[in-house]
Amino acid sequence: MTGARAVELLRARRVRLIETPPPELPPEERSAMDRVWDEAVRANPALFDGPVAALTGLTWEERHGLVLSWTRASYRLRALRRVPGATAWLPSLFVSVLQPTDDGRLLVGRAAPWTAAPGRWQLPGGSVEPPGPGEDLDLAALRRHAARELAEETGADTGPESLALGLATRGGNGSVGVLFLAPPCPAWSLYERYAALADAETAQGREPEFDRIALVGSPDALAALGGPHVDYLEPVVRDFAKDGA
Repeated sequence: MTGARAVELLRARRVRLIETPPPELPPEERSAMDRVWDEAVRANPALFDGPVAALTGLTWEERHGLVLSWTRASYRLRALRRVPGATAWLPSLFVSVLQPTDDGRLLVGRAAPWTAAPGRWQLPGGSVEPPGPGEDLDLAALRRHAARELAEETGADTGPESLALGLATRGGNGSVGVLFLAPPCPAWSLYERYAALADAETAQGREPEFDRIALVGSPDALAALGGPHVDYLEPVVRDFAKDGA
């Protein structure tokens, strides 16, 4: 991996996705990947090696069109990020939701201890999964996935048809997120829905993916939460606060 770079906010009006072949893994990198992955699973048994879409390229086309190339991979491939000198690792492709309140704040959640990023503040969302047979990975599929993640993590029942394309982010390690904007909700409603979700999960012997949610309206409010957060979050909060001012 190269050194981390600044987070970019990408103003896309359209997003197009193109599937590409998976990368060739040199034998030594495959062995190192398996070793690092096995160590990670021993440290956190909740990790699973499920299918995921990895990013292979980003280009622009006319009229603010963002073209994202992707390939079928699994979570195990991400272990290569922690292997010095690895050449076959790929950035992540994920979706997130900007869920504002009617007073201009954004909902953020803190990842539970059993997740891949315990204690990290982030927007509701998750890694993009490859489509099944006969299905396409397109903007509509990303929108459906974002709505599902929002419901699973916060209890919000916003349908995909209500999510508007917001912007995209490219993080310091090259990972790209496609962000969707949800309609504003009263703050009490967001807290109420999350509490109902947490109660239902606990009643079934499970921990929610977010062990806490909060509403932030500025980078200072985000910093006051304490703890780490994903690299794109502070620039997105700052940008949202500026646009809402």
